[in-house]
Amino acid sequence: MKLEVQNIKKSFGEREILHGISFAVESGRAMGFLGRNGAGKSTTIRCLMDVFRQDSGQFLLDDKVFEPRKMRIGYLPEERGMYQKNAVISQLVYFAMLKGASKEEATKSADYWVDRFSLNDYRNKKLETLSKGNQQKIQIAQAFLNEPDILILDEPFSGLDPVNSQVFKDIIAEFVKQGKLVIFSSHQMSYVEEVCDDVTLIHDGNIVLSGDLDQIKQEEGRGKLYLSMPDMDQNELSNQIKKAFPALAVIPWEDGLVLDTKGEDLQGGLLNWLADMNRPIQQFGAFEPSLTDIFIEKVGEKE
Repeated sequence: MKLEVQNIKKSFGEREILHGISFAVESGRAMGFLGRNGAGKSTTIRCLMDVFRQDSGQFLLDDKVFEPRKMRIGYLPEERGMYQKNAVISQLVYFAMLKGASKEEATKSADYWVDRFSLNDYRNKKLETLSKGNQQKIQIAQAFLNEPDILILDEPFSGLDPVNSQVFKDIIAEFVKQGKLVIFSSHQMSYVEEVCDDVTLIHDGNIVLSGDLDQIKQEEGRGKLYLSMPDMDQNELSNQIKKAFPALAVIPWEDGLVLDTKGEDLQGGLLNWLADMNRPIQQFGAFEPSLTDIFIEKVGEKE
């Protein structure tokens, strides 16, 4: 499956929130949909789910108009909406039936996901009596009911401990391998890097970048090198490099330096210069930014 978001615009009153955004999501490749608070992520998802109607543009699934009511969709919204005073199993069955399952099918699906998330001890307890982490697992379980073809998960790792996070990551990986279409929104970049093949970054209602995560990292790191030495003085070494290679941009980075060659072939000269210094090198090579680095560079506040 291929879901295409084509030139979507959405306004509330006189304020336009989405300014004609476009991107695509393919089944078998989890996509991280990222952006700062207020960037337009939730508005986009709500338009996709037909909670809001976009002002213009369209959503296509395999070149046909996307009709969410005709699809099996698992949706975990940012605002949690389950019933605190109802028993876990009864409301999971209820939600599965709301999605079109028979009572028998709904019970079977609810039982499976309660077991998969190790929640059998809580199946007949009220949701409000569970810990935050277990409540989150129940919220996640409802998104997986009835074997959805499309999963839309908004901040799913909130409240999960490392063990349950790994269980959840394994389940997402299974769905991706099965050819499901997965859209994953989170501010926890480390999870996005682990789970997602593609990313789309939205900022102030515009798409800033979209595509294969590994390729984006390579592109953003193109022409940049990383250098670190044991017990190095960043300022001193930075000044020495700038003096020897005025064309280089030198940026302190963690325990080392990022050297932006700005397209110049300077790696050989740098290696010779470093060899002449006769100092041990801890790391020297191509610089690949993390997703957090890219996020901050693209949408962080700039002075």
